[in-house]
Amino acid sequence: QVQLVESGGGMMQAGGSLRLSCAASGRTFSVYTMGWFRQAPGKEREFVATITGNSASTYYAASVKGRFTISRDNAKNTLYLQMSSLKPEDTAVYYCATARTMGIATDSRNYAYWGQGTQVTVSS
Repeated sequence: QVQLVESGGGMMQAGGSLRLSCAASGRTFSVYTMGWFRQAPGKEREFVATITGNSASTYYAASVKGRFTISRDNAKNTLYLQMSSLKPEDTAVYYCATARTMGIATDSRNYAYWGQGTQVTVSS
């Protein structure tokens, strides 16, 4: 059974930085694409960033491009999201997920397993 556990969320002032981590177990971590999504109160879950298994390809939502960096350490079975220049509109619960595919995946329907989420709150 696949387990994904996010950590690193918290409260931060605008302009600050946070790094989220997602520890994975129960599946061949290095093979599949991984992604980060977020869901703000009253809004639908939205794509944030994705990375292929060998880290050769990444893709970002326009709203975070240039501020967030997705990475992974396959030796540690861990996915990361480095968030910089945080804005109040980045406030959301952030979820990591593992895809059914080995290519770039931005649609949540292409993701098979999800973590429980970690709260990020950015104050102005």
